[in-house]
Amino acid sequence: MHAELARRLDTTDAIRAAFADHPRHRFIPDLVWPDIQGLPLIRSAAPARWASYIYGDDAVVTQANDGRGGPVNEPSSSSSAPQLMADMIAAARVGPGTRVLEIGTGTGWNAAILSSLAGPTGAVTSLEIDPGIAEHARTRLKDTPVELVHGTVPPEGSAFDAAIATCAASRIPREWIERVEPEGRIVLPWGPYPGSHSTPVVALSRVGAEKVTGRFVCEAYFMRDRTQRVPKGEFPGMGRDAESTRVVPFTPADLIEDDRLTRVMLMLPGVRIGVGMRPFSGDLGFIVHMGAPDASWAYLWPDGSVHQGGATPLADLLRRAHDLLADHGWPPLRDFSLQAGVADATYRVSTGFGAWEHRV
Repeated sequence: MHAELARRLDTTDAIRAAFADHPRHRFIPDLVWPDIQGLPLIRSAAPARWASYIYGDDAVVTQANDGRGGPVNEPSSSSSAPQLMADMIAAARVGPGTRVLEIGTGTGWNAAILSSLAGPTGAVTSLEIDPGIAEHARTRLKDTPVELVHGTVPPEGSAFDAAIATCAASRIPREWIERVEPEGRIVLPWGPYPGSHSTPVVALSRVGAEKVTGRFVCEAYFMRDRTQRVPKGEFPGMGRDAESTRVVPFTPADLIEDDRLTRVMLMLPGVRIGVGMRPFSGDLGFIVHMGAPDASWAYLWPDGSVHQGGATPLADLLRRAHDLLADHGWPPLRDFSLQAGVADATYRVSTGFGAWEHRV
């Protein structure tokens, strides 16, 4: 099953061979969560189903609620989707001799693959904040040269040619940038605010002491860096009557298709965007909800109607971003770039027809 997984990857021969070196089942814990709202799947109880799940093409949830119980399960650690791993490794340009910093060891599978690619002249240092996950990964990586650090800060005096984060960030920590050599690559899932609708992967190059710039690589949905989590709160406008209503010529399904909503999100600084399901016309339908810093809110319903409240005209902002993208033929995500300045917390998204400044 593992050989077939490696063969399915759309990537270079070198990356495919590194995957083949490290079967996924050696790194995945016995207890996994195919349905995060259901019961966990235990390997000994259903070995065939367990193997089928972990050798699929999707991410495998390996921990819920930071390892604690709770009334509602929230995924807190996972093994990323193999193709996404391969895409991020390729974007980081990891090869023989590369010194790699990984942020978020997880199961250890990605670190092992990176180690094979870096070879004996390279090195991999992997950071893991969760002590239980770090201990699990340490046992799985014992036959590799990976340096596993329990914590969030790279070892003092260390320097790297590339960094790969397996958790989403809005603020790129100074330590990640400072420890990467000039012109080195930093590949991470980025969203303009905690709880972003999506966290597209961006491949950045260091320019100067405190700036990075680069293009977005692909769509992704990663768990948040635990140091940047924020408490979940009620979304603005929940349960309130609309102060005004608009109708737009598109629906939530239109925006979700082909990940168009991510490009809209990048063009709306300060606007929180999320997706949910609500009863509508006797069935469940997608909605898009938006919130602004001044507590303005808006909901786009399956029929294209927008109910909103507050001083910020969110329906108009949404329509403007949608129409601008449509006028330019819905350019792909890779046509968008990000420039980040750590000192002033400014993140500038740009493409051929505009630029938008996010402050995080």
